[in-house]
Amino acid sequence: MTLYQPLTASPQGASLLSQDRPRLRAVAPAALPSAMPAHDARHLTQGGNLAQIGLDGQVYTLRITRQGKLILTK
Repeated sequence: MTLYQPLTASPQGASLLSQDRPRLRAVAPAALPSAMPAHDARHLTQGGNLAQIGLDGQVYTLRITRQGKLILTK
């Protein structure tokens, strides 16, 4: 799984417009603070497109769309 964090230095030769946009770089999960757990959605769905997630007695459905986006519904 690839996660992203903001870059702190601007690249050489960047235009003014691109400097206004946030820049991200890929970071290995081990490099992130351990205070926030990270989970791969494909692992949660066991290679499928759906997973059920429980919270306080309520069941939610996590769906991976054909476009690769996530939808969480009750």
